[in-house]
Amino acid sequence: MEKYLVKGGTRLCGEVPVSGAKNAAVAIIPAAILAKGRCVIDNIPNISDVSIVLKALIDMGAQVNMIGRNTVEIDTTFLPAPHVSYELARHLRGSYYFIGALIGRFSRASVSMPGGCNFGVRPIDQHIKGFESLGTTVSIDHGVINARVNGMLLGAHIYFDVVSVGATINVMLAAVRAKGLTVLENVAKEPHIVDLANFLNSMGADVRGAGTDVIKIHGVDELHGSDYSIIPDQIEAGTYMIAAAATGGDVTVRGVIPKHLESLSTKLLQAGADVIEYDDSIRVTRTGRVIPTTIKTMPHPGFPTDLQPQMAAMLALAGGTSVITEGVWENRFRYVEELTRMGANISVDGKVSVVQGVEKLTAAPIKASDLRAGAALLIAAMTAQGVTEIEDIFHIERGYENVIEKLNRLGAAIKRVDIPNVEMPAAL
Repeated sequence: MEKYLVKGGTRLCGEVPVSGAKNAAVAIIPAAILAKGRCVIDNIPNISDVSIVLKALIDMGAQVNMIGRNTVEIDTTFLPAPHVSYELARHLRGSYYFIGALIGRFSRASVSMPGGCNFGVRPIDQHIKGFESLGTTVSIDHGVINARVNGMLLGAHIYFDVVSVGATINVMLAAVRAKGLTVLENVAKEPHIVDLANFLNSMGADVRGAGTDVIKIHGVDELHGSDYSIIPDQIEAGTYMIAAAATGGDVTVRGVIPKHLESLSTKLLQAGADVIEYDDSIRVTRTGRVIPTTIKTMPHPGFPTDLQPQMAAMLALAGGTSVITEGVWENRFRYVEELTRMGANISVDGKVSVVQGVEKLTAAPIKASDLRAGAALLIAAMTAQGVTEIEDIFHIERGYENVIEKLNRLGAAIKRVDIPNVEMPAAL
């Protein structure tokens, strides 16, 4: 086990490159199952979540070869097993994307219930609704999701009861091989959904409307291999933008799509930062104290829930009271207890947190409870007085490639150290 030691009081300055989008990669890699042929996927982030997805493919019998650090070659032409093991699925929420891909390719799937970050109930009822509408019988037996197509996949008109990124992606994966037209309404519009649609179309699918409220999919008989490059990670980019503002720094985030970050840029401007957009980069600077602001997370193009904890860490130092409303997940304020250990003044009532800014944060031993909470604690630690110890850092490294190296190149002072084993006393 390892932990981070973070020396606070540093000001981030310089340039930082952004890796490929985690949320796109964990959907696009399973989508390669649909192709009879070789797929070469570039700009994949070198993070543990992607490693798990690739291990799952290898476990199923796919041929997977890394070409350098951020490119993978996948051939599932002779994939024998439409099954994802519990040991792999339990570490990754996105493991359920294998269901849609396997249904589309083999008309059946067996995948253990997914794991990943634990910050609220995340049901898969909308996934099941979509699969059943396409002619699939779905059951959950002893923690395993089993799906089997009755006859053949048939296109359908599906209206999602709630906007769900996961359900939108999963039903898209199955529907590209369904006979006829599938119409999906009330869909999610996140950039990685558009990226997945573009990847599917590069393999010969016919997906239209991704990024809007309605997606139309004309099913095809077969998909072929493709070469594709994943979009930059908007959440990684946003995290570095917030870190720059929180530390009173001057950081240019390179290799981004500025349009994907418009909602964050707006809030940073309200909080007193200067944000300058270029063609494929964004520069964030701040002088003076953080200005309090109000945030409500919403599905894209609203403010992303995956940047809410990081903003809370910054607003903990604002000169006044900020209000954060979580409009996506039920229990995403678990990180608040850790911030209060550092001296933050934050109260939570259901889906609303009230952040009363304080003059300073102070180092304390803290633990990351999930991926984005861990990023928030890193930001808080870089602003705090003293040396902060952050444990359970595996959460952070699930979604940020070379995060410590990138931050240290900007001027942070972060070390990764081993946690010594502590022997428990013998039972009396």
